[in-house]
Amino acid sequence: MLYRIAEPADWQHAQQTGAFASPDLVQEGFIHCSELHQVLETARRYYAHRSDLWLLELDEAALAAAGVRVEREWVESRQQHFAHAFGPIPLAAVRRVWQFGTNAAGEAALPAGL
Repeated sequence: MLYRIAEPADWQHAQQTGAFASPDLVQEGFIHCSELHQVLETARRYYAHRSDLWLLELDEAALAAAGVRVEREWVESRQQHFAHAFGPIPLAAVRRVWQFGTNAAGEAALPAGL
């Protein structure tokens, strides 16, 4: 499974259109995704002090079946490979969704059961 921290407006738009897309798809040509072990650091770096977010769990096999190419690319600033989805993510590939955010100290916790 892959994970994406989603802005409320982007997730709401996905509910209306049937596919999730975020500004990075337009700006960079892909949607940034994380492996489970990368989610909390991503939240700390880019979404500190936000309590209004969503965490999407993405089925990589469903993405492939829908024709959405996923590649893992080296991110120098993090010294890790990160998954990038090269296209809108159909809602059929979103397996679970949780409300997500960080506390006043900018720390996040994974949802229970994950």
